[in-house]
Formats: sequence, structure tokens, C-alpha cells
Amino acid sequence: MDLDKYLAKGNKTIAQHINDLQHCLEVLVNLGYVETEHLKNLIYIACKYHDYGKVNPEFQKRVSSVKWIKFDKDVEIAHNVLSTFFIDSNEFDDFNDYLKVFFTVAYHHNYCDVDKIFRQKRDLINKLLENFEVYKVKNSVLNKLVKTKIMEERESILLKGFLHKCDYCASAECEVEFNNDFLDNSLEDLKNSWRVNNPNADWKEMQNYCYENSDENIIVVAQTGMGKTEGGLRWIGNHKGFFVLPLKTAINAMYDRIKEDILKNDVKEKLSILHSESLNYVIKKHPEIDDPKEYNDRGKKLSMPLTVTTMDQLFDFVFKYNGYEMKLTTFSYSKIVIDEIQMYGPELLAYLIRGIEMITEMGGKVAIITATLPPFIRDLLGDKFKYKEFIDDSVKRHNVKVINNEISAEDIIAKHYANINDNKPNKILVICNTIRKAQAMYDEIVKEVEVDNVHIFHTRFTKKDRAEKENHIISTGKNEGGENEIWITTSVVEASLDIDFDYLFTELQDLNSLFQRMGRCNRKGKKPIDETNCFVYTKIDSNLISNGSRGFIDRTMYNLSKEAISEVDGVISESDKLNLINTYFTTDKVRNSEFFEEYYKYYRRIKDTPAYALDISEIEVRHIRSVDIIPKELYYENEERYESIIKQIENEEDKVERIKLLEELSENVVSIPYYDFDRTKNCKDIKINGRHYYWVLDCEYDSKIGFKADRKIQNYATFW
Repeated sequence: MDLDKYLAKGNKTIAQHINDLQHCLEVLVNLGYVETEHLKNLIYIACKYHDYGKVNPEFQKRVSSVKWIKFDKDVEIAHNVLSTFFIDSNEFDDFNDYLKVFFTVAYHHNYCDVDKIFRQKRDLINKLLENFEVYKVKNSVLNKLVKTKIMEERESILLKGFLHKCDYCASAECEVEFNNDFLDNSLEDLKNSWRVNNPNADWKEMQNYCYENSDENIIVVAQTGMGKTEGGLRWIGNHKGFFVLPLKTAINAMYDRIKEDILKNDVKEKLSILHSESLNYVIKKHPEIDDPKEYNDRGKKLSMPLTVTTMDQLFDFVFKYNGYEMKLTTFSYSKIVIDEIQMYGPELLAYLIRGIEMITEMGGKVAIITATLPPFIRDLLGDKFKYKEFIDDSVKRHNVKVINNEISAEDIIAKHYANINDNKPNKILVICNTIRKAQAMYDEIVKEVEVDNVHIFHTRFTKKDRAEKENHIISTGKNEGGENEIWITTSVVEASLDIDFDYLFTELQDLNSLFQRMGRCNRKGKKPIDETNCFVYTKIDSNLISNGSRGFIDRTMYNLSKEAISEVDGVISESDKLNLINTYFTTDKVRNSEFFEEYYKYYRRIKDTPAYALDISEIEVRHIRSVDIIPKELYYENEERYESIIKQIENEEDKVERIKLLEELSENVVSIPYYDFDRTKNCKDIKINGRHYYWVLDCEYDSKIGFKADRKIQNYATFW
């Protein structure tokens, strides 16, 4: 059959499209990602036949029409079903290979219930294919697909994953993979740049361990300052790699650092950033990237050699929706570094650990590099990992006082003025468990301390105000000078910001988060610790502790943490911290916690879910229950400008320009949780081309303290 006579999409013929797929396959083969000749041959056959069904007259009528014609299920059959009738089972030495290719082609789209169409629409299938030489597909073939569970076999997953990868990239006319032949040399260049100022500079023990065990799945526990980023990159080496972090701000910072310090801004075919706002970030922060949309698309197609990303962008494959094989196949030849795994809640941890199991079963490699790792998480990860701890007790950073009381504004104010009187460094960081508490502390402290010296930072600021505050706290936290500043914050500073303060006053949440918080004080260990620099308050609002549907702090974890930290009085070493984690957070001690119960609920649910039982539209890795609002006063101050921007967006066809305009429109947007959203107070629904974007809300907002909720805590707390 002359496939040059039939269109696949637009002006491209089926023959041209198949050639494009086969080019993608050759790239993958040449990079060594297709592990056997046998698999390569099966992929080649699947690529060849996957779109043959498009020759049917109804599809050709639609694709060649100037006007768009809707698919009509009464007169047309999805092409993925029709394509299977062109595959000759006699072309295969092993009938199971035919079944694998048949399954791959039949299910390479999710347009219909494939099995139902085969069994109920035979007459229409025969009519559409009556002018073509085709082969019979008996119901026994469909029965064998189910009976043999062929779709769950490793080779079937790889076959279908590679077809998806080739098909997506051929359709988008983008490169299927870029080779990582640069990272080892770039890291050596980094080391040599250190030696300009210090001839003895070299890799640290932990970084060498990662390099020496680059063919293994590893868990590395290493304290702050040991160079975990470089260790992870050395473990990846000249391989396809992903760096997974929990927070977007941390991802942005790591992307910038790798881009500037290691790759010297040569990122177009080397490094990508991937999260829900990555395109906006690239457009805003990196205007030197000429085609940001194409660059971002490469990241979304998982084509780049090195990607810094959030877990929700990658780990949705655990739900096994139709098409999940593309990601899992990509990870089968990749190396994934997971940073700070202990920061995930029970649901995300379940998805992460199930995903790690699936990746390692497929041949991919995983490194978990973290500052702390509770033993119960290590047990959940199983025995596939080499484990090593790197601790340096030669540098002491923290002198701790544990106070069995609520966090006190009076204590903070007293310390602030005592430091001034004694001419001591006076950068004080306060970390509260909720925004509500942080705002209350701010209100108390500004009554006694010069308002210009007191600042608050959390997630309920407008984008514009939050960016300014983030830059300010980073500047304060990096400066070695003698500022007299008090910063009142929430958990948002735990892992996302590289800051270093002189003193920490913090509420207890759990031991892992406490040690993360302590890492924001005397970070480099260069300051004296002859007096207390970390004040830990163990009494917290009981409404925050889990009790049925109430509270977000696990009761068992909190009580264990309180018991553990109560042992501490004075200087605490890094070994001491690790010993507390290892003693108090064993599987036996947390087995009856709500955390454990929740973890296993989600883990069993995804492990037991059959392939294709869920549609991708039903899947939500992060349950984000928030509303984007613009405070009423800010909107009406800028109403004329906003209306002008909205008109420009509605008339703008270029996607990048639209994003720039949307970014400008969103500068006064605050993201608030649903439980803080009072629908009776919304004044206006901002729509663009009929689609809802933001609510204008009559609410209390101040650029100094942010959005202020006006009702009591119910099920949850505004905590970041």
C-alpha cells in the first residue's frame, strides 16, 4: 500500500510520519536506550503499523477537510483499533510477540473502549477496511491479551513506552532525546575552578562515594554543607538524569545554580526545569533563552539529558493510566536523584515509594540523598539500596534550649534588645507552624520593636510582595553584617531558601522539620555556640494535632518528637541529631500512627489498581485545594490597567507573549486555601475569553503581613 497517498495529520502523509518515528527510534537505539535487538525489532514493527488505520475513508475525509469535522462514532472507528487489522501474526516467530505489538498498537490512544469496539462494531470495521488487504482479528486474540496479562510484562511496557515516545516527539517535530556527553567534564571544570583560589580543593568523601557507586541504587544521609547537589550530579554522570525536589523555589534555585555554575549557561540541549510554572519562570528569569516554549516542551517530553523537577511532574505514572508506559520506559534508562524524601506527607510518600519500586524493577537507578532519613522510611524503601551516612562532628552549629511552653514574643523581644546592648550579631529567625500564629507574633513584636526591623514571610502574599520579601530574607540571610532584623516565618523556609541567621526561635512540629529549621541558623558553623542559639517551644495549639478529621500535625510523630528533643539541653552534634531520628522514628514506634495508616491506604490503592482502570483526567498527585484571588483594594487601584491587559491577552496569539501578559496580570494574585475563601465576599469574576481566572475578593490584605483569614481554624490550618 502506498502510504504517501494518505494523510496522517495536517499536510504530513502517513509514510512521512512513520519515517519520523523510525528516525526517533534510531536515535534511541544509537544512545543505547533500547536494550536488545529483539525489542528494537518489535518497536520498529509497532512504529510501522501504528497509524495504518488512518487510511480509512472517514478519517481521510476529516483530515483533508478545510473545515474541522468532529469524529462521529456512528460512521468511524478510532484508527488505533483499525491499525491492528494490518498486522500479520505470521510475521512473528513467537505468537506472544504478535500479542505485544497488537496490544501496543491497539492501545496507543485512549479514544475508546478498545475491547468493546472490537466485539461490537465488526460490521463497521469491515466496511471501513473493505478496500484494503487486512488480516482477521479473532476474539480469541482479545481473550489472550487478558488471560496472559501481556500488558503487564516488562517488554510490553517498554515496547508501548517507546512507541509513545517516538510518536509524541515525531508529531511535535522535536528531538526524542539529547545525549548527555557533558556532565562529567562540566563537573571536573567546576572542581578546577575551585582550585584557582585553593590548589588543594577536591571532591568530598560523600561526593566520591556517589561517583564510585554510580551503578548502584544508593541512600546517602549527609548533613548540610557536604555538597549533596554535586554528589547527586556525580552519581548521575554522563547518563540521562532527573533531580527531584519537593518545592518549586528549591527547584528554581538548583536550576539556576547548575545552569550558571556548572553548565556556564549552555543549557539549550542539556538542562531543563519542570514544574507547574516552569515556562513562566524561564520567560521571566531567563530571557536569554530564545524560544522558551520549545525549550519548555523539550522538558515536558522528557527529552533533555538533565531535568530538575517536582515529583508530581514525574510520578503520576504510578496510577497506570493509558500512556503511563512512556514515562516509566524513559525512567528505565535514567538515573533519578530524590532530595529530602522525608519532607513528603503520607500520600505523596506512597506514590514516591511505589514509583521507585516500579522504576528499579524496569532497570532504572535511584539515589536518595537527604539530610535525615527516619528508619521507618528506610524500611519502606526495602533492601534494594546501598546505605551510607556521612557525618562531620568537627563543626558544631547548634546550642539548644527546649522550653515546654508556647512560643513567646516576649522572649524574642528580650533577646533582640539584649543582643543590641551586648553588641552581638542580631539576625533572629522565628518559625511558626501556621500563618495565623506568625501573624499574631508579628502583631505582638512590632508593638515593642522598631517596625522597620521586623518582617514576616509566608505563602499568603501576592506574587509581587512575596518575591520582594523572598529577595529581602535571602539578602539578610546571606549577609555577614550586623543587621538587627527579626524575621517571622513558617515552614516555607525549611528547605527552599539558602539563609543563615544568628538565632532561631521555633515551634515544634516534628523532629525532621525541626532539624531542617535549625539548618537555617549558623548554617556554616562559623559562629560561636557558647550560648543558646536555638530555642525550641514544645507546647503548640492542640487544634493543629491530628484528631479524626482535624489537624495536620500527626499526633504520634509530634509526641515522639517532643520526647526526643526533651533529651537535649545545650550543644547538639550532627551525630546526636541522627541518633535521635534513628532511636525515635523506627517502624515499631510509628506503626500505629495516622501517618502510617494513611501511607498504606494510598500505597495499597495504587498498587492494586489495574492498568488503565483510571483515566489520566481523574489523576491528581498533589491535591491542591486553593483559590487564586486578587484583594479588592489592589484590583480597583489597578482596574484600568487590568482591563487593558485582559484585552491584550484575548487578542494575542503568541503563547509566550500571552504568558508575559498573564504574569503581569497575576502580580497581585494571592493563592489561598478553599477553607479561607468566603464566596459571599467575592466582588468580581475575572474571565479571559469566557474562562475563569481569578476572583476579586473583599478581604483583609496588607503588604506587610499578607492575606489575613477572618475565621477560626476548622479541619485544617493555614500553615505555610
